Amino acid sequence: MPENPHDDPSDDRVVAALREAAHGFETDHEALVAGGRSRGRRTILLRRRAGVLVGVAGVALIGVAGAVLPTGDASEPEPVNVASSGSPSAAPSSAVSATPTSPASAAPTSFTGDALLQELRDVLPDGGRFSGESARGTDAELGPTARLVYDDGDGAAAIAVGFSRVDADSPRAEELTTCPDPTFTPHDDCSSSRLSDGSRLMLFQGYEYPDRRVDTKWWSAGLVTPQGQYVSVDEWNAPAQKGAPVSRANPPLTPEQLREIVTADVWRDVVDAVPQDPGPTPTESLPDDPPPPGASGNEVGRTLAELLPGKMDVVERGHQDSQYAYVVVDDGRGRSLVQINVQHGMDDVADELFASAETLPDGTLVATRQGPGDDRVPGVVMWTVDTLRPGSDGFRVVISAFNNGAAHAEPGRDTPALTMQQLRDVALSPKWEKLR
Repeated sequence: MPENPHDDPSDDRVVAALREAAHGFETDHEALVAGGRSRGRRTILLRRRAGVLVGVAGVALIGVAGAVLPTGDASEPEPVNVASSGSPSAAPSSAVSATPTSPASAAPTSFTGDALLQELRDVLPDGGRFSGESARGTDAELGPTARLVYDDGDGAAAIAVGFSRVDADSPRAEELTTCPDPTFTPHDDCSSSRLSDGSRLMLFQGYEYPDRRVDTKWWSAGLVTPQGQYVSVDEWNAPAQKGAPVSRANPPLTPEQLREIVTADVWRDVVDAVPQDPGPTPTESLPDDPPPPGASGNEVGRTLAELLPGKMDVVERGHQDSQYAYVVVDDGRGRSLVQINVQHGMDDVADELFASAETLPDGTLVATRQGPGDDRVPGVVMWTVDTLRPGSDGFRVVISAFNNGAAHAEPGRDTPALTMQQLRDVALSPKWEKLR
């Protein structure tokens, strides 16, 4: 979940790195050899969905819906192929101009990096000075992108525009245009809307680091059209996404200006000009193992709420589509985040998770952990009870509680609201059997 916006995040949202939570976790499934697919996939599940075992930073790995990720570092580009999916980052381009199909053509068949930079300059407010420009054209293997530093007189600010394709009806498209859960991705404002042409638009105002360890603000607009064109515009209140001192109070473009820029018609032409990804050859295409069954996130959350000890007010709650849910409770002594994963198919990682676990008479394995919850936020405590029921379905229930009410928040109490025994009682409740 998730940590920075545009955590995750989701499997397709981050291509090459763990980014600031949200920013999420990305694995190249195609790189898994056939013989290791099942094991590899479950290891990925372990890392992403069992992030509760490694602290609040691990929450980002759970992939709470709505996490958002920036298009890339405004100062140090990272290679991301966006011909068919993903968010790009910048690299220098030596291209010279857009190439039209014919004099009568309404749109070019390709855009060079220089042409994209010119289009970006044209849509920005007049009167600003430009520097630090870099771009890739639509024929670049890593996909098109453009970025620059814009100074309107109130301070230099990095601005980037990125492009990709996405199935407009897919969960990925929904994630790209859904505001993140503030419990995991703190932000100042966010709105999601549907435009008159059917496009979906998200306008986000948050921070480069959700834990606010530096004051860099990150504002973003993301657009998914009914034709599957994805355009993102990102801006910061510093001349670089990371590693540069804040140069102004806010990024230069207002949300209204971001909306106007991200919906400019020319960007749709840019996406259309990106060569289609032919996809894997028959020898590269391998059948996926059927995924293990997934418990409904809504049911997981409902069951968790039913099992909470008395005298606890649930002040917030949320869930993913499957497997994961959380509540924030207050017992009168401060808020406490409680999160739970209910998973199948985890029997093949039992040796890794339960090497020194207690074995109950019925064969259930129980592992407990108490320690720091986030090494970037002093004083955060995380208590966990992890269980694996006997049986070939690898049914796992793992619950964690914190002494703060949100990821990256300062602790508001000395210990979590639930004791280790109460966490154990919840994890071992027979009510989870209905979700097997």
